[in-house]
Amino acid sequence: MVTLNCDELSTREVNSLLHRLPVGSAVTITNPRGRHNLAVGLSNALEVTIDGNAGYFIGGLCSGPNLTVNGFVGWSVGENLMSGSVRVNGNASESAGASARGGEIYVSGDASSRAGISLKGGTLVVAGDVGHMSGFMAQAGVMLIGGDARDALGDSLYEAVIYVAGAIDSLGSDAVVEDLEDSDVHLVKELISRSGFDHISPEDVTRVASARRLYNFEALSGVAY
Repeated sequence: MVTLNCDELSTREVNSLLHRLPVGSAVTITNPRGRHNLAVGLSNALEVTIDGNAGYFIGGLCSGPNLTVNGFVGWSVGENLMSGSVRVNGNASESAGASARGGEIYVSGDASSRAGISLKGGTLVVAGDVGHMSGFMAQAGVMLIGGDARDALGDSLYEAVIYVAGAIDSLGSDAVVEDLEDSDVHLVKELISRSGFDHISPEDVTRVASARRLYNFEALSGVAY
């Protein structure tokens, strides 16, 4: 086990040391005290634990590592994640999982606005509530929300699918509620198993997807926008 102490190392030094570790290494980052940009751009299969609250862009641009944060995180946790996982044992600020192309992001608390914005194939599971405009322009991938969703959920949604266990304040442009099928229930069960958020009932979630009305621009139909 490797320990990197943020009280003794700069962010650049922490990330540089992480990049040098061999595949399969386990490392704990201590005393983060809200430090930004920790564990970014990693391509090795590492087990990384950040022991405390962290700032924005934690675990961004990664392909391979499994990252756990024992605390809250700021904006854009797991931004542009390619593979691997990020688990936040607390709340997440805005844009959790932004543009994630692969991998899995788990938030055990609430996530703020624009969670899953421009999702491109990744998986985002939030145990609690999400803020407004979550799933905005999500192009591919899956979101599972264990609590409530605020206004404009799934605005300008493309091919991503959003499952919501709680109430939805409002849907965004071109987002619609669709019937739940057996394949949806199976997928939600898998996400619950992997996340450990077993307060969610897979048979009772609401499926939100794109109505596909915005795929083609209609110059003479202002009401479409």
